[in-house]
Amino acid sequence: MRKSEQGGRRQIDIGFIAGVAFLIGVLAFSMRAEAEPLDTIVVTATRVPESADRIPAAISIVPGIEMVVRGAADITSALALVPGVESPAGGDAGPSSAVPAFLGLHEFDAFLLVVDGVPWGGAFNPAISGLNFNDIERVEVVKGSAPVLYGATSFVGVVQAIHYPAGAATNEADLAYGGYGSVRGSAAYALPQVGNYRQSIAVNGQSLGFADAREALKNEAALYRGALDLGSGTFRIDADVNLVRDAPASPVIRTGTGLTTLTPIDANFNPADARIDENRYHLAAGYSQPAAWGTWDTLASYAYSSVTDVRAFLHRDLSGTADTQHQDRHIEDGYFDIHLTSQWFGEMTLIVGADLLYGRGRQRTSNGNGGYTVPLDGSVLPPPTTAVPVNETGTLDDKRLFAGQYAQYDWKPDNRWDLLAGVRLNEAYERKSSSDHTLPPPVLMSEVVSNTRVKPTGTLGVSYRLWAARKDEAVVYADYRNAFKPAAIDFGPDYRPDLLSPETTQSYEVGLKSAAAEGRLTYQAAGFLLNLDNIVVATSSGALANAGREKLRGIETEVRFEVVPEFALVATASYHDARFTNFLFFDGASSVDVRGRELPLSPHMLTSAGLLYTPEHGFLATVVARYIGRRFLDDENISPVGGYPTWDANVGYSWSRIRVTIDGTNLTNRRDPSISSEFGSQSFYLVPARMIWLRAGYALR
Repeated sequence: MRKSEQGGRRQIDIGFIAGVAFLIGVLAFSMRAEAEPLDTIVVTATRVPESADRIPAAISIVPGIEMVVRGAADITSALALVPGVESPAGGDAGPSSAVPAFLGLHEFDAFLLVVDGVPWGGAFNPAISGLNFNDIERVEVVKGSAPVLYGATSFVGVVQAIHYPAGAATNEADLAYGGYGSVRGSAAYALPQVGNYRQSIAVNGQSLGFADAREALKNEAALYRGALDLGSGTFRIDADVNLVRDAPASPVIRTGTGLTTLTPIDANFNPADARIDENRYHLAAGYSQPAAWGTWDTLASYAYSSVTDVRAFLHRDLSGTADTQHQDRHIEDGYFDIHLTSQWFGEMTLIVGADLLYGRGRQRTSNGNGGYTVPLDGSVLPPPTTAVPVNETGTLDDKRLFAGQYAQYDWKPDNRWDLLAGVRLNEAYERKSSSDHTLPPPVLMSEVVSNTRVKPTGTLGVSYRLWAARKDEAVVYADYRNAFKPAAIDFGPDYRPDLLSPETTQSYEVGLKSAAAEGRLTYQAAGFLLNLDNIVVATSSGALANAGREKLRGIETEVRFEVVPEFALVATASYHDARFTNFLFFDGASSVDVRGRELPLSPHMLTSAGLLYTPEHGFLATVVARYIGRRFLDDENISPVGGYPTWDANVGYSWSRIRVTIDGTNLTNRRDPSISSEFGSQSFYLVPARMIWLRAGYALR
């Protein structure tokens, strides 16, 4: 690129940030009211309880009680009213999973999923299938790169699910019956305290059907939490198990400028024994104790997953021929963190610590390339993989060790200013051993590669309270972050021996957080700019590759008005502009320069609105509407698809201990493409069909 072009683009970027900052400043000074700080407390950004309004970052909170009333039992419905976030259900990981997208980037592993302080999925991919939303106290969403406290794990957002602590719970049982023969049940209860030992348990299970008669989801989960005052500190332990049995759907292939019409919308071309079965076991223990210089916190976690993944994908030529795969996978995740939190004069907080993230993934794959051919109308049940000749076998053994030392400083010189600064030294080691054996004729390939990288990252943010009195206020903020993340592994069926380059990003954000009408009206707006290098994308062949450079920028807004304590109105609107700035895309025949093209499945406009009438007793109702704007299905931007709305709603009645509701999702029954497959070449999963539930809840207290 010529220097003049580079300079012009830098001027455009600076102008964009300046324009957003000016707009937010005008909004802030135009909102005049009697004004005190917001009382919403969060922990994700700083690891210590802090008011969300003071933190120089865009933060959204989803209360657990609101999720219970709405019937939000998964990450898709939980994040429905978070500004600028898409979280369509399904994808390559099966119907129990989802692919959240933040800031316009649709990449499965670009965000960090945290559960009660533990990175969920560890050094590999977010373990959404093992995420349990039963007995949730709240969900915190932080936009942008993960804080330095969590390491080399995220670029665009952090989602932390926080369960009720040991000794507390929703103390409620819930049972629901839905369409396609679906059944769901859950219960959470605070167990009797034994001395000073507090404990609680949460269990849930479900069996879901779908419009595709062969697609199904079954899972059972249990979480036990215990806490004990021990010595001068507190010891806690979490133990949970999640058993998932997915029967996956088939993605729809793109031909030309749109999705093919040769295959019915719910046709399933997977083998007769198709399944994604996962057993996940997790144990975490932590200890917090006061020390001379502050508070020491130690947390250790270990998770083990065994996965059987049996599927098939149609060839892109729509001949009806499919490649089968039978994978056996074992994943270990280890996490250890120790840090000291020191406070001086109630104004300065320093967190110094170190952490270690360990992951090992082992996989054996048996492929039947061109294994069978079936009619495209889906009328024939394909054979099981046991009846398909295996002509390729592969192995993978990947070890990852991500270590880091970090320090984060939070200084509040007065009740207006808040300065947050952090630095981290990342050490990332990876060793990958892979092999591939094909026949006929027999060909054996194997390779062992390893890499060690050391890279510093950091963040700097500042917020300023323009005014505050009682529960009203206006706060403006700005922050800068740079992040580093080793490339993900998709555990696909193909032989991919190389290690991709690590992904890096630099991000800038300015924003406004405000409250009026005695805190009943809250408003936040943020403008962001991210420059990303080496982002991992799926190519036309299904393989993963580094995508050169990308730029994400946009504005996100959120307004919430509590008319009365039990009646709230929520509205969000976002504008995203996500583009390639340097990427040669291989379309199967030649390389195409897609510089300046929009990222696939990244809409400019995202809006949502919610009406939440949730009294403790009596009639209740909620409505959540979302609109996903026009977007492209491909890197070359030759396959546009129009925008679409979705509607979720429920209505019911609550007595003193019993609540009965009728819940509905995707009431308009839109079946638009929502997730790109990384395995099936140029193919897409659709929005799940309309689902209606009859649900009853019973208070156990």
